[in-house]
Amino acid sequence: MAKKLMKGCEAIAEAAIQAGCRYFFGYPITPQNDIPEYMSLRLPQVGGCFLQAESELAAINMVYGAGGAGARVMTSSSSPGISLKQEGISTCAAAEIPCVVVNMMRGGPGLGNIQASQGDYFQAVKGGGHGDYHLIVYAPSSIQEACDMMQKAFDVADQYRTPVMILADGLIGQMMEPVELKTNPDLVLPEKPWAATGYTPGGKKPRSVLNSLYIETEDLDQLLERLFARYAVIEANEQMWETYNTEGAEYILCAYGTVARVCKAAIRILGEQGIKVGLVRPISLWPFPSKAVHDAIVQDSVKEALTVEVSSGQMVEDVRLAVNGERPVQFMGKAGSYIPTAEEIAERILQMRRG
Repeated sequence: MAKKLMKGCEAIAEAAIQAGCRYFFGYPITPQNDIPEYMSLRLPQVGGCFLQAESELAAINMVYGAGGAGARVMTSSSSPGISLKQEGISTCAAAEIPCVVVNMMRGGPGLGNIQASQGDYFQAVKGGGHGDYHLIVYAPSSIQEACDMMQKAFDVADQYRTPVMILADGLIGQMMEPVELKTNPDLVLPEKPWAATGYTPGGKKPRSVLNSLYIETEDLDQLLERLFARYAVIEANEQMWETYNTEGAEYILCAYGTVARVCKAAIRILGEQGIKVGLVRPISLWPFPSKAVHDAIVQDSVKEALTVEVSSGQMVEDVRLAVNGERPVQFMGKAGSYIPTAEEIAERILQMRRG
């Protein structure tokens, strides 16, 4: 299939449709507005439903309803909007509702700005909403990877009956790249006997109950045991990462999303000076690929690691936990929307070499 030049948000929306998504509920906020705009045009063309809700709170609860009825459904927003959806996301996790949430991160805290950021890492991977739960979180570094992840996101959401988040900085949504959108006219969605699709007394289908309220302590404990047994399976089977130029490297960079691409440019600059630097890029932020990060950094040739983020330092905590003190892990980044250049990253490595 020929590649097509597309804006990130529009490509992600089309990829969701090709993955079988037929319902979208959302509310406008920059820099993700192109997703609902595109969905408002395309979903009616494929027999789906687009609805702009009156608020982010309403949108995520509509997702709860459609997902609970067995539909492939998604919503999207940007940082402050995702914050408003957090109670609903927690409720979806508790009720075991499969759905996909896209967060095109912008600068914060508060209303912040409308530029790209990575300041929502903690929110995405440490729960975000209340209670004990996890989201599966994917962090694409290109528009093509984001499109490919949409199919996977819907598949694993259905497989594990859990919300899945695509966590991307605003650059992914606003830049344009050539992408190949995979079409699957013969797509068959999995059966969902648990879904609330109607009940007839005496019928073959048992009554469906989708619930997140457990008054009795024992009942809530049983839910959490079931969820965390499932999370253990997810941790064992769904970790994703990329290593680049790591074998025999003197220093290792660790980054995700767009920043990882800047790191690769820095690696090329340093390589021209005879300095071998590698990159380990977590693709699944939860489950975090701790062993892969550890193995990339804790090798005999590596002196130190440098985590680079468009934040004041969030993923670096998980990197340090993975390394467990076996190598120094430094941090480079700023809050807001400051994106370091390849030259700045290369200079930081040179400073580390000089001690």
